[in-house]
Amino acid sequence: MPTYKFYTCDVFTDTRFGGNQLAVLPDARGLTTAQMQAITQEFNYAESTFVLPPEQGQTRRVRIFNRAYEMGFAGHPNIGTAFALAKNGELGDFDDVMRVTFEEGAGLVDVEIRRVDNDHIWCELKAPQSLQVSETQTAERLARILGLSVDQIETKNHLPQTASVGMPYMITEVKDLAALQQVEINLDALREIVAEGVRGSMFIYTQTEGEFDIRCRMMSPLAGNIEDPATGSANCALVGLLTHLKPDTDGEFSWHISQGSEMGRPSILDARTKKEAGEVTAVWIAGTSVMVSEGVLQV
Repeated sequence: MPTYKFYTCDVFTDTRFGGNQLAVLPDARGLTTAQMQAITQEFNYAESTFVLPPEQGQTRRVRIFNRAYEMGFAGHPNIGTAFALAKNGELGDFDDVMRVTFEEGAGLVDVEIRRVDNDHIWCELKAPQSLQVSETQTAERLARILGLSVDQIETKNHLPQTASVGMPYMITEVKDLAALQQVEINLDALREIVAEGVRGSMFIYTQTEGEFDIRCRMMSPLAGNIEDPATGSANCALVGLLTHLKPDTDGEFSWHISQGSEMGRPSILDARTKKEAGEVTAVWIAGTSVMVSEGVLQV
């Protein structure tokens, strides 16, 4: 019976059993797509990654699966995969900084890996695609989907808006932390909007003062993910959108972000963007991870 090594780690946290869980198979050669999907369902994390030899001359090819389907790009799986490979010597020895590039469905994903100390490794990815914004929805419709009143939806900055830097999300700003914590998805209303071709991944945020610039939640129940404790790709899309909306302002911008507290898995993400000549030219997301387990999977 074939066996495959695996690692599990918690991503966007420096505390074990916080952040977002990830399973990484560092050498997935020989597995079929159906087997990768089944293994992802077996781990039952938001995502699992399967690492393969490169096909385009880069560091590795990485396939990402959630419980329902394969994804072209995702944030915490890239951060966690880079961390797990570096932590366990799969990428060779390094003392300070290493840069790798993963081949994925959405394109090439560059990751910088930095050793903070003997126990901590920090990783930052660059989103593989430029910012894409598409349809808006009414505040009334998103209020119904999110189980909120219309006056809890903040529209002074933007209407509920689909945005992507490799993975699309419906992004909605709410008035305050109380509204964010109150969100409860109405599945019937969500199915209606998905039937029209709108992305079913709901990313909800509020801008705050104090330790964090943004508090957020991501829910994608129709893809088997009731709530995600840390969503790098969604936060990339959000900060890309916020940068896009800055009027006549070029420069570099950064955000300190909290996600996952509402579900008992607090996560910390650091995002930054660059805007030149009125265009968002780059988006990054970063954080630390911790190793939880390793083992052998029989397939």
